[in-house]
Amino acid sequence: MFGLAADEIRADLGLSAADFGLANSAFFLLFSVAAVVVGLLADRVSLKWLLLVMALLWSVAQVPAALGGGLAVLIGTRIVLGAAEGPAFPVAQQAALSWFPNDRRNLPGALVTLGVTLGVITAAPGLTWVIQNHGWRSALWVVAGVGLVWAAVWFVCGADGRYRDAEAGAAPASVSVESRAWPAYRRVFGSRTWIGTTLAYFTGYWCVALMLVWLPSYLKNGLGHSSATAGTLVALPWALGAAVLLGQAALTGWLMRRGAGSRWARGRVGAGLLLLGALCFLAVPAADGTGAKTALLVAGCGLGGSFATVAITTVAELAPAARRGGALGTMNAVVTTAGLIAPTLVGRMVDSQGTPGYQNAVVLSAVLLLLGAVAAFILIDPTRDAARTSA
Repeated sequence: MFGLAADEIRADLGLSAADFGLANSAFFLLFSVAAVVVGLLADRVSLKWLLLVMALLWSVAQVPAALGGGLAVLIGTRIVLGAAEGPAFPVAQQAALSWFPNDRRNLPGALVTLGVTLGVITAAPGLTWVIQNHGWRSALWVVAGVGLVWAAVWFVCGADGRYRDAEAGAAPASVSVESRAWPAYRRVFGSRTWIGTTLAYFTGYWCVALMLVWLPSYLKNGLGHSSATAGTLVALPWALGAAVLLGQAALTGWLMRRGAGSRWARGRVGAGLLLLGALCFLAVPAADGTGAKTALLVAGCGLGGSFATVAITTVAELAPAARRGGALGTMNAVVTTAGLIAPTLVGRMVDSQGTPGYQNAVVLSAVLLLLGAVAAFILIDPTRDAARTSA
């Protein structure tokens, strides 16, 4: 929502691009810490109740900024929002994957990620209309109300999956009961697969942060689109990402059914997505015309930000069930530091360089995606490393 209302918030509160970037970076201040803490809790506490508490806190945290206040209130509420939202994605993924065995997790993992994408696609036009006609604070009330409705539905319908407990002791017979139940986290975090997945996902999340905070402003101020057009265009990378997610899930599932290892089905496929996103971003400065630049920007964001499902299913395969919540939460904590860095850095680039700062931020994202693709290609092999983490 804040990306859609960037110009309105800056004008209303008198913020520079760096100030607005700082407010959005504040969202990630406790995002990572909360992801680790709640991720560890998710190995011991009902996932249903964790998600419910996070949804309620997230909705209530919208209220102070909706009532009024300036930059300090904005920063404070963003910190609380980040603490509530930080663990949400890995815990939601863990809740969904707990209903399926490993070889059938690609599609449900993609569908959970697709839920994030569809949320942006469906909400962006409506929230843009609310912002333009009733102000950005009114949009916060709308978002808070939707969160409360979801919490009520989840309270009635939510439940933990049967595979969560069924796998908790799965390990070779030679391993003791105690080590089967609680293998050391250091074995997971020290594996090449966890490191490579986390590095690659970090670069993909950098693109997500860029989309959430600065893409609407780039479309308006950098490429000359109107506010209404930008509000529509901002949904396109998410729509493309949705198609890519489903295609990736189908391709990965097909490869695994034909006997391909996860190294290829997840690691190499994920690396290919990051590489394609990087190439699109690198082509933006050389493109001729607003239409071509917009198309490449949309493609780069959609492809570059689509690594999440690969990352989640890879770490879910790597980590023993008793350590899965902590492994996913800690990965998310490291990855989302990209959201702490990117908004402020891009804001400073825009303040110091003007409109070219947007394009230079895209080139920087391309370089990061290339590094992520290399990490995924070389390091990810969950089949190999899963045996070591359970040893």
